[in-house]
Amino acid sequence: MEILRTFKIKEIARVIKNGKVIVCPTDTVYGLIADATNKKAVGKVFKIKKRPANKPIPIFVKDIKMARRLAKINKNQEKFLNLVWPGKVTVILRPKRKFPKGIGRPEKEIGLRIPNYKIINQLLSIIKRPLTGTSANISGKPASTKIKGVLKQFKNQKHQPDLVTSAGNLQKSKPSLIIDLTKEPPKVLRT
Repeated sequence: MEILRTFKIKEIARVIKNGKVIVCPTDTVYGLIADATNKKAVGKVFKIKKRPANKPIPIFVKDIKMARRLAKINKNQEKFLNLVWPGKVTVILRPKRKFPKGIGRPEKEIGLRIPNYKIINQLLSIIKRPLTGTSANISGKPASTKIKGVLKQFKNQKHQPDLVTSAGNLQKSKPSLIIDLTKEPPKVLRT
């Protein structure tokens, strides 16, 4: 597990394009970031997290335009998204296309979010593909804003991230709010 303390965005993007999984700060907590369209990379995220395959992970998107390519979004939903994005809100929508196993529930739902974090947004602009947007922790353990806490969880594990990008300790925050927009009325799944 290589640790970077300076951010070389193009180098980090190259690592992700090559199917690797990185730990990266986000606008909420440290996250496990990989190409959400790469089956092998998504599978590795699940191994690293020790996450059950039936518990899908959300993805980061660059903008509403990318979100519309991936999910069915009506006018009311788009108005709502324009109010909450970019930001700490993940929305569940109906997918337009299939993703690797573990990204959403095929043909039923997909979780999308536009983060409000420069590094992730730069990666999305360079890579031009959605990225996994799940917390960097072992399933069942708390998500962390402290880099030492993240490193401790993955130390001595069989499956580890390929690269860690450290921004030191992040401001205290919780994982994103999750709202299911496939329901009428919309339903809050996580506060």
